[in-house]
Amino acid sequence: MSSISQQKLLDIISFTSKLLRKNFGRGPESCQAFVNHQYLVFYIRGFLSPMESVLLENGNADNIDISRGIVMQSVLAQLKGALELQFEQDVRDFYHDWNYPNNTGTIIVVFERELTALDPNIEQFPESTALKEEVSRISFLVEKVPEQVEAYRISPKLYLVKRVGILVPIEKALIAKGFQNTLVATKDDLEKALLPQGRTIRRDLQPVCS
Repeated sequence: MSSISQQKLLDIISFTSKLLRKNFGRGPESCQAFVNHQYLVFYIRGFLSPMESVLLENGNADNIDISRGIVMQSVLAQLKGALELQFEQDVRDFYHDWNYPNNTGTIIVVFERELTALDPNIEQFPESTALKEEVSRISFLVEKVPEQVEAYRISPKLYLVKRVGILVPIEKALIAKGFQNTLVATKDDLEKALLPQGRTIRRDLQPVCS
């Protein structure tokens, strides 16, 4: 399986930035894309609108999260078709999250099959064990130790960590009663407070699309 060409990534970045601009009324200051294994990760900077900045200053980050999440549904539905056409395979899941104080965010695309040649040592990079242990420790402080933790190095400075089995019964009950958005926002705040500079990207309760 060959690697993804730089031109293809640039085309995807351009298309994604235009989609964000079309749906939000403004585009990001910068957008990068990284590919490894079956993951395509967009790293976005400078995407707060003036209205969102005012809401953030007044402590209304949850309202930004909810409204942005609604618009992102439309963005990702359009992005899904374009990506499946480009890569000639199905998109399994989308995840997205935003760090409003740092004005950064990410969109994570999970494909059905590997996009690049699968490296058998992809989870065995030097920092892998320490990273997974730290994620498990923070998960324990907020909810419980995950049943499974996987870590992937997407780029020299970008890591993706997948947690399986972290919901406790009370969280599952809240989701069943329709309180998923509140639960996600609350857990985001707790976990980001435990990481250096709040650098966590997570949406592990439910994929955006499947």
